[in-house]
Amino acid sequence: MTTLGTPLAPHATKVMLLGSGELGKEVMIALQRLGVETIAVDRYDHAPGQQVAHHARTITMSDPAQLQALIEQERPDLVVPEIEAIATPMLEQLEAAGTVRVIPTARAARLTMDREGIRRLAAETLGLPTSPYQFCDSLAELQAAIDGGIGYPCIVKPVMSSSGKGQSRINGPADVRAAWDYAMAGGRVSHGRIIVEGFIDFDYEITLLTVRAKGASGAVETQFCEPIGHLQVSGDYVESWQPHSMHPAALQRARDISKAVTDNLGLGLDGQSTGLGIFGVELFIKGDQVWFSEVSPRPHDTGLVTLCTQVQSEFELHARAILGLPVNTALRSPGASAVIYGGVDAQGIVFDGVADALRVPNSDLRLFGKPESFVKRRMGVALAFATTVEEARNNAKLVASRVKPRAA
Repeated sequence: MTTLGTPLAPHATKVMLLGSGELGKEVMIALQRLGVETIAVDRYDHAPGQQVAHHARTITMSDPAQLQALIEQERPDLVVPEIEAIATPMLEQLEAAGTVRVIPTARAARLTMDREGIRRLAAETLGLPTSPYQFCDSLAELQAAIDGGIGYPCIVKPVMSSSGKGQSRINGPADVRAAWDYAMAGGRVSHGRIIVEGFIDFDYEITLLTVRAKGASGAVETQFCEPIGHLQVSGDYVESWQPHSMHPAALQRARDISKAVTDNLGLGLDGQSTGLGIFGVELFIKGDQVWFSEVSPRPHDTGLVTLCTQVQSEFELHARAILGLPVNTALRSPGASAVIYGGVDAQGIVFDGVADALRVPNSDLRLFGKPESFVKRRMGVALAFATTVEEARNNAKLVASRVKPRAA
């Protein structure tokens, strides 16, 4: 797709995003800068992306009938899944029928919609190094898996969740019941299935943003952004920075693993390597050893830092790649991001301290515009660039600390 239309005109290039949170919002802004007509779909009204899109639609995206009806009504050129809780078998049917093209592919959307599909692909099909794991459908199965070899400590996650929801660490027998209950409460859908992973004593974890885009010859090529380091609390990202320094051997292994996974996810229903876009590949690193953890076939929350570090942010890279345009993954400056939580449970909150926050040198903010705040809901992100990662991290945290959300 190298010819682009004009929005709201008969020959408009139309892109539908399934999921319109803060990441989808930035993708839509990047698409609109290229003259693309955007359709923002979410499960609730006034989601961040719906506030900037040409068209806003609210449906239950896990309902196959609702999803099919909307896609057939709107007839977008591309459908871009931005969350996991989508009726992916319906996407596969529509793609197979030639009704729509799914990014990167409908198959990739299905495989990555839950942790089981992607973990089995990585470990069992591709033979990549991962933590030991088992899938469990009950508290008794979880306990049996731990006793049978997973051991303590271990990590429990719902097979379908986002931003660390439902994820916890089990240090001993007394933690098992609470971890199971937390996983059941934190899943995206009522699934009743979890993954329990043996603990890897890693030095750090990274996100390696991996881009599949068309090269000058028209063939799909893989490019990598500089590694992103991040800090997580209870499975939820609270800080990220770029670049994260790595041993050259570890970096090469990380790239090899990421390429293996994304090459496979780039295969369409016909077996052709056609899938385009950005992938957020999460990896554990110890010395020069690398283990695959997870992958998202879309921009990654830790990649918000690229808004201040790269020539083209992860959102611009995604927009350009899916449209068949050239991409540039070059780093512009070291930088960091720090999450701004809501701090309160309230509708339509206000933010104090914004001017004071932006007085921090080389800083920026994104306030997402979510209509409802929760104490631990991500409502914004602070950004800062500097000559060193350490200075950028300190400044990003300072910016975040000065923004004070409160009920209106």
